[in-house]
Amino acid sequence: MGGRCADTGVKSKALVAILMLVNAAPLWGSDCADNSVDLRLATGGSARFGVEVVDTPQTRARGLMYREKMTASAGMLFIYEQPQRAVFWMKNTLIPLDMIFADATGVVTHVHANAIPQDETGIDGGEGVLAVLEINAGLAGRLGITPGAVLRHPKLDQRTAAWACSPR
Repeated sequence: MGGRCADTGVKSKALVAILMLVNAAPLWGSDCADNSVDLRLATGGSARFGVEVVDTPQTRARGLMYREKMTASAGMLFIYEQPQRAVFWMKNTLIPLDMIFADATGVVTHVHANAIPQDETGIDGGEGVLAVLEINAGLAGRLGITPGAVLRHPKLDQRTAAWACSPR
């Protein structure tokens, strides 16, 4: 991470804290949006990320390849047609990422922290994965996103979602 200032860690922690504080209260009553994903953490907190949804074979194949940066409050949400084994790699991906794997109900089953840019080693999220949220590396740990957290998005089947969107 060359070129960063010595106080970057402090700034990152402050940004994460602000992200959590701003989003914690409104999430419980707010509705889902196609361009955001909500996470209810096992610790009782919550987080929200603005997301780009990739839900076709073509958009999933490209993912975050060739992008040089992503804001701390942004992410990419991969959605599959049905639960499956999900294995990712970082070929042509320039941003270090955390990958959050969730089942069909939105329950986080696996978190892979700090995926290395350009690495072609498979990152196995396991069986039964329906959604994968990619965020900037280190955020999952700083926010406390762990297996057992619950992801909420309108593309999940609301009849079986562990945290359903409010009816419209």
